[in-house]
Amino acid sequence: MPVITNIADLKRIHERRTPRMFYDYCESGSWTEQTFRENTTDFEKIRLRQKVAVDMSGRTTESTMIGQKVAMPVALAPVGLTGMQCADGEIKAAKAAEAFGVPFTLSTMSINSIEDVAEATTKPFWFQLYVMKDTDFTARLIERARAAGCSALVITLDLQLLGQRHKDLKNGLSAPPKMTPKTIANLATKWAWGLEMLGAKRRHFGNIVGHVQGVSDMSQLGAWTAEQFDPTLDWGKIAKLMEQWGGKVILKGVLDPEDAKMAASLGAEAITVSNHGGRQLDGALSSIRMLPSILDAVGNDVEVHLDSGIRSGQDVLKALAMGAHATMIGRAFVHGLGAMGQQGVATALEVIRKELDMTMALCGETDVKRLSRDHLLIPEDFEGRWQI
Repeated sequence: MPVITNIADLKRIHERRTPRMFYDYCESGSWTEQTFRENTTDFEKIRLRQKVAVDMSGRTTESTMIGQKVAMPVALAPVGLTGMQCADGEIKAAKAAEAFGVPFTLSTMSINSIEDVAEATTKPFWFQLYVMKDTDFTARLIERARAAGCSALVITLDLQLLGQRHKDLKNGLSAPPKMTPKTIANLATKWAWGLEMLGAKRRHFGNIVGHVQGVSDMSQLGAWTAEQFDPTLDWGKIAKLMEQWGGKVILKGVLDPEDAKMAASLGAEAITVSNHGGRQLDGALSSIRMLPSILDAVGNDVEVHLDSGIRSGQDVLKALAMGAHATMIGRAFVHGLGAMGQQGVATALEVIRKELDMTMALCGETDVKRLSRDHLLIPEDFEGRWQI
């Protein structure tokens, strides 16, 4: 059993264990991957302010997210094809999150269905919605999430069109994998993954296959999804979806102050500052760089969560100290899942919690809810001077 001390340890095991197309799906961005890279490197520019001779006992990382108590302000972000990183991946990740005490978000493009995850867990999870042209399918997705007891709807705003991700195209990404000579050669080296996958509950998109008329196999599904993301999604449609849901809503994919104001005006419980992990608009600024201007725009009108680029507890601390109410992690937990299944997700969460707790203490703070810019050293030009 390897000694795991950070997310990079899990990442290395994930790469060895998982087929190349699914590892690349996790660890890549669109076009030149500039935004994908800067999501993480921009965190490195923020430094921490060490404080000494402070009573560090009685520390707590507990907080809330949209009124829900959490063991730390970190939710598992929605990630498509999670069930291809590891057999029954969404179920395992949801169970690990529940045991740890943080929210799990199920993607529309998951392998395990809404009903699969609800059956395997005992507490409500969040459901992420991609808005499709097929309005009947979208309406039924919302009803299925409600019937499963989901406690929040996460509406993704930044995927009206699919960003070009060179690695996914070159790998022929599909679920399950298409048996090309290249794929067969790679799968032959991933026998442990393959054996587990033989016993998986599902190996296709569980929220779609069997729920859309005329979609019964992967060739049909590929054609359907390529045409189904709704390019006409606007604020009016978002408002109608929120009304249709009638419960707590998180609007994810906000990267502009004016968009943040609009999202807050619709009455969402939270907005998530995110650039889709650098997988949509390459050349956009990192989430952490855009966070201050978005916080200035919305004030205390709405909870602001930060997604994209977090790989450690120190990154979580920096986002919180910059003013975010909470954070979301995607790749960090997927590396754990791909490496060691449910235990890997639990390990990733514990690594992040420990880093957050220890760093907080060394910065002279004992309560995660009291973190502020006083705990950071931020470059004067961090946000940049840009002409519009």
